[in-house]
Amino acid sequence: MDVVGARCVIDYALARRAVLTGLASGRIRPEDACDAQVYLRRAARYHGEPTDQLCPVCSVDQLVHVSYAYGECLGSGANGRAWPTRELCAMASELAEFSVFVVEVCLGCGWNHLVTSAVLGTGEAVRRRRSGSRG
Repeated sequence: MDVVGARCVIDYALARRAVLTGLASGRIRPEDACDAQVYLRRAARYHGEPTDQLCPVCSVDQLVHVSYAYGECLGSGANGRAWPTRELCAMASELAEFSVFVVEVCLGCGWNHLVTSAVLGTGEAVRRRRSGSRG
């Protein structure tokens, strides 16, 4: 994740390598690894950011990265939505704290895998709504 101030960054490269090794050895079927759902493919097509990497399964299409953000500070309409990296950078300087998950997707064969996750934001305490009545 190339966002300044990213915290708790987790790289899922080892898990990815294990799946690709399983595919190569025949322990994992291609249809089990290349199972991108319609909504993920649609997000990749319209909100994804192209990479210079070829798909490790089909070696035909380039991978696309889709970034999803989740957090209390986002509100219900934006929580779990796909975001371009440039908007995540702007959000990170304004919002308290939210998590970002980057998924790589091949639009050709349907390969998809979680690439990284991280926590972004200013690091301020998240303000929560009070429950109950005030008074």
